[in-house]
Amino acid sequence: MIRITSLFLSLVAILAAGPIDLQLPTANHHLFTGEMDQFYMYLERTVDGKSTKHWQAGSYGFVRSPILINNQEVLMKFHEGIDICPMQRDKAGNPEDLVASIAAGRVVHSSPIAGRSNYGKYVVVEHLWENSSVFSLYAHLAEITCQAGDAVSAGSVLGKMGFTGEGIDRSRAHCHLELGLLLSAHFEDWYKKNGSGTNYHGLFNGMNLGGAEVARFFTEQKANPELQFSEFIAETPVYFKVTIPSHGIPDFVTRYPWISHGPAEGATSWEISFSANGLPIAFNPSQREVAAPIVTSIRPSTVPQRYLTRGLVNGEGNRATLTPAGLKLIGLLTDDFLRQPEAPSTQMAKVAKDAKPDESEN
Repeated sequence: MIRITSLFLSLVAILAAGPIDLQLPTANHHLFTGEMDQFYMYLERTVDGKSTKHWQAGSYGFVRSPILINNQEVLMKFHEGIDICPMQRDKAGNPEDLVASIAAGRVVHSSPIAGRSNYGKYVVVEHLWENSSVFSLYAHLAEITCQAGDAVSAGSVLGKMGFTGEGIDRSRAHCHLELGLLLSAHFEDWYKKNGSGTNYHGLFNGMNLGGAEVARFFTEQKANPELQFSEFIAETPVYFKVTIPSHGIPDFVTRYPWISHGPAEGATSWEISFSANGLPIAFNPSQREVAAPIVTSIRPSTVPQRYLTRGLVNGEGNRATLTPAGLKLIGLLTDDFLRQPEAPSTQMAKVAKDAKPDESEN
């Protein structure tokens, strides 16, 4: 009854959700005019000895690092956000654009020391949409004018555009924007086991934020102001699915109840649908018996799957297995790393306690 009530209340909250007051983070609105070369910051690309300014590399997705496989060009490097060009520069070429929150929310992280992240100076804002926390991230700032705890509205200034962070110079100054989901509330424990170096950013390390296709959300939400983020995520194309053993309702599902479909009672496993880059799209309770996470579906391809899934899946055609990176993602998403195996003596004691007496001995 408790579970049914929870699902009912979640459904009521989703149905009652009003339109999102959403706006782009800078004065650059060329996304809505279709002038993409004036919206996205370019990345220089050399092909056959010729250098070009490739604006597509500033968009979301597999848009960088081209290689040839079977005479087919494959862009293997994934870009999790969008890079927005400046509209104004001073005489020295420094951008003068202000960077503002895309929607109402609360600043939850401010990183003012550029050298602590590839993002340079960056800010994370939490938005409460459909009673779930969705996070926007603004990176490569020259300066930050907000602090954690600040309440913001759509258009509230967070800082000034810059070119802090690795691999960016003044000519390519831009605002890198991401919009996504918090993968784990226990990221810091996961990082101690799987990360390297010092995590200065707590839960709001970029590794713990699964980025959605933010530019598409802007354009679709502008066309349909009633569009909710949960609906947008549900429309994201599924590239592969992984089935995991059930240990109850995952914390991620509790955090984003709209991502779950079907009753969880009696499920022996969960089938998780992912986009190509590993963004979770759906958690479906399943009766499939599995002892460990396995890939149960993938879009067939003549290109090795590792190039198409950010290195999360190995295989070719419709055959696939999780790579170590894929298993780490599953562990982070499901908090599986928190479940330590029992010592052999404890396991034996449990078997002895649970075993029924042999009928022949009575």
